[in-house]
Amino acid sequence: MPSHPSSHKAGDLLFLKRLNRSAILELVRRKPGVTRADIATQAHLTKATVGTAVQSLLRQGWLKEGELQKSSGGRPGRALHLNSNHYLMLGAEVGVHGIRIVACTLSGHVLASHQERLAPTTPEATAELLANQLKAMLQSAKLANYTPLGIGIALPGPIAPGDPIIRLAPNLGWKDVRFLDFLQAHLPEFSGIWLMDNEAKSAAFGEIYFRTGQIPDSLAYISAGTGIGSGIVEGSHPPLVTRGIQGLAGEIGHTIMQPGGLYCHCGNRGCAETLVSGWSIRAKLGISEEEDLLEALLPRLNEANVQAVLHQAGEALGILLLNVHHSLNPSELVLGGSLTQIGSSLMEPALNYFKAHQNRLAGHSHKVPLRVIEDSTFVSARGAAAQVLASIIHGSSELI
Repeated sequence: MPSHPSSHKAGDLLFLKRLNRSAILELVRRKPGVTRADIATQAHLTKATVGTAVQSLLRQGWLKEGELQKSSGGRPGRALHLNSNHYLMLGAEVGVHGIRIVACTLSGHVLASHQERLAPTTPEATAELLANQLKAMLQSAKLANYTPLGIGIALPGPIAPGDPIIRLAPNLGWKDVRFLDFLQAHLPEFSGIWLMDNEAKSAAFGEIYFRTGQIPDSLAYISAGTGIGSGIVEGSHPPLVTRGIQGLAGEIGHTIMQPGGLYCHCGNRGCAETLVSGWSIRAKLGISEEEDLLEALLPRLNEANVQAVLHQAGEALGILLLNVHHSLNPSELVLGGSLTQIGSSLMEPALNYFKAHQNRLAGHSHKVPLRVIEDSTFVSARGAAAQVLASIIHGSSELI
């Protein structure tokens, strides 16, 4: 049965209003300081439409006005910025050796952070611990005046596209887990956005989404920690994460580098993780899961055996970087994860290998930049928070 004409028209009007507000928020997010006239020109909207939408966003606490400045429209106008004093997004990373959580402003500034080390355990126990940490953070005096928009969770394994299931987290021993269901059971009062993604994909998303000004066409984030993974993001609006039909895109730690080699936690032999990963370095140097890898390694860096293991791991990491560069050719490569903190013993052979081989196919053309994040403790959690914001601005949420 066709809809009633008046209700259809009203529905269209509400949809258009939300669409306009989304476009305005996205412009202010990417270009802090734009004026109403700038927005009207760049978003192809009338000044009256922009004025009404901006007033609504100011009242709701999404935007704040700044200084008077000249706009491309002629007359001076008030600069517009995202309001950093009203809303927040929560992001969390469930790692193999711990949990990390952040609360972020709309512009990505970290208001509060917390990490806690723990041994791998069941999804149910992990969800309960994480829920308690999130509650404690939200109840802190620092966040008392903020309204939470949602929670994003980053996990160490492929997530089924279109379905919040972590298919396999080999280094946690989890398989086909609906982790959000366990977490929501402990946070029934939380009514915001809920989402989860692979930790490297979340990190890649956050690295491109929270930027302003010049944004790369594409970015690949390589996560080198207990396991090895990567996330690939196209810099559109919103950024587009490459996932693959089974969510396996970017699982570079399980590409085969040594046929017939050692068994990997995933069950295959010769995966990249058997050559470079936190768990393979532990196994080769006799460092237990209970010990902090960096603390155990630092006093031993001058040992010949340690140097040999780290050099081999570093070169394997360099090969992986080169493989990502050749197979995906992103505009920018970003390397993060706990292994980057080991220092020159591992990083020099990795970076030297990549730099020596990067332009063999491209001649002496422009080199793709490689950026190393030395402390990426909260990068994935912050990226998960970014995904919450993007899902609100670009999704069907009624929050705006």
